[in-house]
Amino acid sequence: MDQADKLRRMVQEQASPRNIARVITITSGKGGVGKSSISVNLAIALSRLGKRVIVLDADFGLANVEVMLGIRPRYNLVDLMYGGMSISDIITEGPEGIGFISGGSGIRELTNLTRDQILVLIQKLVDLDDHADIIIVDTGAGITDSVLEFAGASSEVLLVATPEPTSITDAYALMKSLNRKADISLQDTVIKVVANRTDSYEEGKELYHKLSIVVKRFLDLKLEYLGALPQESIVSKAIMKQKPVIELFPNSQFARIIGSFAGILCENENNNVQNQKGIAQLFANLLRSRIRTKDKIQ
Repeated sequence: MDQADKLRRMVQEQASPRNIARVITITSGKGGVGKSSISVNLAIALSRLGKRVIVLDADFGLANVEVMLGIRPRYNLVDLMYGGMSISDIITEGPEGIGFISGGSGIRELTNLTRDQILVLIQKLVDLDDHADIIIVDTGAGITDSVLEFAGASSEVLLVATPEPTSITDAYALMKSLNRKADISLQDTVIKVVANRTDSYEEGKELYHKLSIVVKRFLDLKLEYLGALPQESIVSKAIMKQKPVIELFPNSQFARIIGSFAGILCENENNNVQNQKGIAQLFANLLRSRIRTKDKIQ
């Protein structure tokens, strides 16, 4: 039995029927498309629908979520792994009851964990499922190993793109890279496209059709369409004030559409129950990927 198989068995042994959080990974093919803003505002919209929501800032080292909220966390994921902290210790309280976890530089150090450290980490991450109904993973930007591993390990992905040709091209490149990784299977992954910074509903739909056609033709993958968000100056104003748009401009079109996204995701909740594996399983998948890569190098 190799390390990856041992890890799978450990996760199964630690799994519990009590509560498994729904994990939604939000990613993009390039930076600057508004991914983190969508993550934060969607978290608040879901919280308003009665969900317990935690955002994991997986853009390691850049801390986009805490900058947007104007809140500096005391601890991060590295403290969970190496500092003896518990899940409760590293969850920072955000607006309207949402929580968020700063990743620090944690993922870069995962391949150096011993078997015992992996078991401890999985045990602690199982506890995170008890703190949330939905965990939003805000990945880094671009086609990095970390982004590919998070997206590939998730059962539900929101792919953010703008109408700019480079954004659409990069979104396709991300899907292509995921499809080519031998240790990643997207067969059970639900991928929903969010068209951001659009001038109209039609422009967002056109973006989705362009991306969907080429992905289906060349990658044999299926994309779904969540919707389009408008190009509005209030978004940059909210970022400058380090406040979520949905709080600062509650009557804006952006806020209303984000609220509709939350409603759609909650309506589809029953369809995703069978695929829910929780945050511990996501990290287990990610760790297995890194263990295999490390073994191949050695």
